[in-house]
Amino acid sequence: MTGTMSEVTVHLITPIQDVPGVTRRQVPLFHKLGIKAAAHLLRHLPLRYEYHESEGKISDLHVGTVGAVRGTVAATRVVRHGRKRFEIMLEDESGTLQVVWFNSMFLVNRLHAGMQILVQGKVHKYGSLIQMVNPRWEQVKSEEDTSPAREAEMKPIYSSTEGLSSDVIARIIQKVLDDLCNDLQDHFSDEFRHERDLPPLADAYRAIHRPDIKNGRKEAEKAIRLATRRLAYDELFMLQLSVAIKRYHLRKSLQAPALKHSDAIAKHIRSRFPFELTQYQEKAIREIVKDLTTTIPMNRLLQGDVGSGKTAVALYAMLLAVANRRQAVLMAPTELLAEQHYTSICNLLEGGKVKIGLLTGSLKTAERESLLKDCASGEMDIVIGTHALLTGDVRFHDLALAVTDEQHRFGVEQRAVLRAKSLQEKSKDSPAVVPHVLVMTATPIPRTLSLTIFGDLDVSVIEGMPPGRSPIETRVVSPAEHDKVYDYARERVSAGDQVYVVLPAIDESPASGLRAVNSHRAMLEKTYFHDIKVAAVHGKLKAETRERIMNRFRHGDIDVLVATTVIEVGVDVPNATMMIVEHAERFGLAQLHQLRGRIGRGGKKSLCVLVAEPTTQDAQARMEAIASTTDGFIIAEKDLEIRGMGEIIGTRQSGIPEFRVARLPEDMKLLMLAKRDAEKIVRQSPTLDDPADALLKRRLLKLYGETLGLADVG
Repeated sequence: MTGTMSEVTVHLITPIQDVPGVTRRQVPLFHKLGIKAAAHLLRHLPLRYEYHESEGKISDLHVGTVGAVRGTVAATRVVRHGRKRFEIMLEDESGTLQVVWFNSMFLVNRLHAGMQILVQGKVHKYGSLIQMVNPRWEQVKSEEDTSPAREAEMKPIYSSTEGLSSDVIARIIQKVLDDLCNDLQDHFSDEFRHERDLPPLADAYRAIHRPDIKNGRKEAEKAIRLATRRLAYDELFMLQLSVAIKRYHLRKSLQAPALKHSDAIAKHIRSRFPFELTQYQEKAIREIVKDLTTTIPMNRLLQGDVGSGKTAVALYAMLLAVANRRQAVLMAPTELLAEQHYTSICNLLEGGKVKIGLLTGSLKTAERESLLKDCASGEMDIVIGTHALLTGDVRFHDLALAVTDEQHRFGVEQRAVLRAKSLQEKSKDSPAVVPHVLVMTATPIPRTLSLTIFGDLDVSVIEGMPPGRSPIETRVVSPAEHDKVYDYARERVSAGDQVYVVLPAIDESPASGLRAVNSHRAMLEKTYFHDIKVAAVHGKLKAETRERIMNRFRHGDIDVLVATTVIEVGVDVPNATMMIVEHAERFGLAQLHQLRGRIGRGGKKSLCVLVAEPTTQDAQARMEAIASTTDGFIIAEKDLEIRGMGEIIGTRQSGIPEFRVARLPEDMKLLMLAKRDAEKIVRQSPTLDDPADALLKRRLLKLYGETLGLADVG
């Protein structure tokens, strides 16, 4: 049927090649735009609209308004003094209009006396003349053209591709719009929509693809806004509905061990901490303990800024598991961070009876086998490790708590594997027994993201910093100020402080033009730091070599550490008071904030210098944002504004389709409404088996069918 113009009814499932007006040549071009069925035409929303005024007479034009007139070109001329411009005099039976185009000399060969054209633009006064500057124009047939004056319209402009223009797409959409809208079934009742001021789905698509301006442009724009709000609500609601169903599934089909918590246990655990916990740490502990003492599996996100004390809170939870004669595991994204956790926790628990193990990919075979045996027998109380914890031969005797550090480094499936590591027997009739899950992140997550990406996790936030942390000053400088920056770094080292120098690459690459760790270290040792102890650390070094260098830096044997982003998380060196980030424009905003968090961990004033040459608007915005605040949550919101949600957390990993219409954080209120509505529906019909919810269920399964089975892992 390809290319036919016969009158056929088009349905949502009609393949694009069978849609009237679509030629064989156009089919692959539509596919390129993601349009494979007629329903995709509906969801191919306009990028913007061009407003065309209704035609009038030249004498009816008013200065300061936008008008459209048809007339004859009476004269043309090129003005070369000042700004070069092309002018025409346009006449109709009522008067004359001067039309001026700047920087458009190609029009000299396209517009000439005697032509009939239509122009649309803002009307100005120039001396005694009325004038339009750089208006839109199009040629009309002839003076004898008796076609009626063009009515005002809002023309949708669509995303297109070479060989398939916006006009062609618009023409095909208009041809089938009524059929498709008639084929739509609305998954919300009239009452539901009315309460939320949502138009019917069919009306929303009509308003977007075929704006009705008979009542004026403002009314048409209002209808488009309401229609867009409806489609945005649908996206957000479907996401929140999937989240609410996941939470229901988690509570119904899975069970976790309920841990006992008493004053005596709390006192014993607190005795292991040589410092006072902050009020925010205490609040987070209360929230976590409340979860751990029930059989409902905890699924909690613990977020706090760099250095806010998340590890201490997680350790409290792990020690509670141990106090109940059960096991806990902590998974970190890198060996360096796993080793740091292991060292700091061993130091805190030194002299106690808690048995702690470290499992990483670099562990020797005999040591690994011994550790695995202790995990499976229950001899090992706390195991800290990397992705090595996910391998098939790792089993636990009685795993009560799984902690993962740096949520954005792990996919949903990986946490599912971690949760399945317990060896507890499960009967057919009882819920599966799984460990509680606590997810830590030092990357502050905007509330909009925590409700979407991590919507099925409860959230605990550690605000503020522990006592003794000093404020960090951040400056952005150009490469021309290198001498000044490194001379000041020398002064800091002479005063007994230590310095980080961070670069984006390990080795020089002529193609990239970036400074790199190895060559930069060599340059520093020959010039600015010729009599200062300098070392380098990066991801290509063996784990034990990195650890040895980091320990030397931690103990003050190295003054300047040149590094890549391997230092992004975890390393605690209170004496480090300055950081220099080369090519700072190459780093993400959240990453710069993470790096900056390596300094300011002692009582001294600290300085972060970003050496940057921002060449894009986004890069400039990142530099301004990082220099303006040290509050990670403000930075996270700005990062969301600059990059958008899809880039911050990959949709492939999160299992969440990219929003086509909803915009976060702008649609935060709509998101909250969708969340409340979704939770209410799931309370009333947890599995959407009510016949009234049949359409809703079908749509939900189409969108989220693959991810609904991962309900128990956030």
